[in-house]
Amino acid sequence: MPTVRFADGAVHDAAPHARLADLLAAGTGKKGAPIAALLDGKAVGLDARLPEAGEATLEWLRAGDPRALPVMRHSAAHVMARAVMRLFPGVELAFGPTTGEGFYYDMRAPEPITEDDLPRIEEEMRRIIAADEAFERVEVPRVEAVEIVRGLAQPLKAEHVATGLADHATLSFYRQGEFVDLCRGPHVPSPGCIGAFKLTSIAGAYWKGDANNAQLQRLYGTAWFSQADLDAHLARLEEARKRDHRVLGKQLELFTTSPLVGSGLILWMPKGATVRATLEAFVREELAARGYQAVYTPHIGKIDLYKTSGHYPYYADSQFKPIVMHEEEQYLLKPMNCPHHTMIYKARPRSYKDLPLRLAEFGTVYRYEQSGELGGLTRVRGFTQDDAHIFCTPEQVEGEIEGCIDFTLTVLRSLAFENFAVRLGFRDPKSDKYVGPPERWAEAEGAIERVARRMNLPGCEPEPGEAAFYGPKIDFVIHDSLGRKWQLGTVQLDYNLPSAERFDCEYVGADNGRHKPVMIHRAPLGSLERFVGVLIEHFAGAFPLWLAPEQVRVIPVSEKSEAYAKGVQARLTAAGLRTGIDLAAEKLGAKIRTAQLELIPMMVVCGPRDEAAGTVSLRDRLDGDLGAMSLEAAVERLRTENLARTVRHKPKPLAAVPAAGDESGADY
Repeated sequence: MPTVRFADGAVHDAAPHARLADLLAAGTGKKGAPIAALLDGKAVGLDARLPEAGEATLEWLRAGDPRALPVMRHSAAHVMARAVMRLFPGVELAFGPTTGEGFYYDMRAPEPITEDDLPRIEEEMRRIIAADEAFERVEVPRVEAVEIVRGLAQPLKAEHVATGLADHATLSFYRQGEFVDLCRGPHVPSPGCIGAFKLTSIAGAYWKGDANNAQLQRLYGTAWFSQADLDAHLARLEEARKRDHRVLGKQLELFTTSPLVGSGLILWMPKGATVRATLEAFVREELAARGYQAVYTPHIGKIDLYKTSGHYPYYADSQFKPIVMHEEEQYLLKPMNCPHHTMIYKARPRSYKDLPLRLAEFGTVYRYEQSGELGGLTRVRGFTQDDAHIFCTPEQVEGEIEGCIDFTLTVLRSLAFENFAVRLGFRDPKSDKYVGPPERWAEAEGAIERVARRMNLPGCEPEPGEAAFYGPKIDFVIHDSLGRKWQLGTVQLDYNLPSAERFDCEYVGADNGRHKPVMIHRAPLGSLERFVGVLIEHFAGAFPLWLAPEQVRVIPVSEKSEAYAKGVQARLTAAGLRTGIDLAAEKLGAKIRTAQLELIPMMVVCGPRDEAAGTVSLRDRLDGDLGAMSLEAAVERLRTENLARTVRHKPKPLAAVPAAGDESGADY
């Protein structure tokens, strides 16, 4: 007989395999009927059952609880699928999971569904929700499940049951009126629990994500417990569309791509290259100040190098195919910089007096991402990392990790990324993808957790399964001004690549014995492409003065002041400021509007009276007219702000909306 411990501390005995719905009278507590529950910490529907024996923890989830959002959204995905099947006979369903902000369902229709069809589908969904027919779970043996999906004329589901679910003895369906769908759940009790919803877009997809399989359509939607939350979310989406770095990148002439060059390969235009070079210069200054030494390594390497490191075959599916030369010699486009840096370490004998050895490189690496996963700068096939690898003694590990974390914090705060948390990526003991003995992992995981907690970093919760195959890591997950999460900087601790089983690195210790160094991988920016893409959207393209491609624009009031304006431009340029000048035959107001639209941080306006007095008028893109001052004062003000890397106009985050719990609910 199982014992149930409720969130309020109450304990009750229950019948073996009892449904949670049958326990409501024992533990509802607050007003409002629960729509889901946390059973031993996992979100489940009220149709879930208790174990046969032992103790189970149970917490009821009600409408409005963010932890219940994924369950409600999965039910909304089923309602959407039911509505589509009513309106478009012959639709074949694939999978319909939840996402971090909503849900989708992949399907194949006899005729393509278009964006114009979404309002009609929404209206049918409202009718289904108003009818409020219960979601009913039905469990059957797998053989019977095959016959059910065939009878439903759902060939994709039938194939999946026959092949992908061959190891399942029983399968579950959810029935709601005439709609029956293969699904493991969970669901809310009935569609009446679904709050405000909206279908947002349609995209292409492939059956099981494989481009060799059938092409499908993916219908996206979102659902929230209140209209206010939905409105806030839609406002955030609209703002995200305005800030889309792919759109702004084209408008501001930062980067481009070309089908002739290849998908996922970025061409940096002069303005974008300036942003990138400025970031690189910032990082290089920090590297020099922190004792790093610059290295350069080739863009390719023999496949044997990556077999030794373990990157091949661990990541074979995401790498470009080997380049086969004469006599079957094979090379790879470099997927990682660390094996190359390891060979630099091994180039000569090392002593403990040489350590820590900090090697840094802006190294370009290549990954063959699937075409459907590519997106602007944030998901590419060739990218440059601000990569570094530290070789140190075990005694130096924690101090070096602290230095890496401080480096990353300096970079993030210089760019107004003030809302972030760290994620400790640990090994999943049940997985076989990790190299090295468990005791080595325990030592490494203990070290990074001690440092993270000692430095009072936000977050710091270990996440099993998130480690690199060679060691645990600290990932910096930032929240941008739209509230989205991005994993940017990382620090990884590695006892395995220098080991005898891999590269067999050594140093001579103070005892004259041979010892294995420890390796730390770190990249404060991560991928420069990804980082710049996030920056563009974070600042909506309006970079702070120190980072802007054109920092200052000189605007003469009329043609009479052009000679003076050119002198002002020369003075600003000599002070290290990237300065442009507008000599167009336009009125002053039109020139200012042009500079505003091009997101120039600062304008310097000068006319005949300024020339006579040796002054200029400063105009901030956001603050407007800052008044007249001497040319020397203006130059010094701008030069100081530039050198200090000041961010005067920090992006203001949009109003928060409730964060959903873990993604939950999916067809098998």
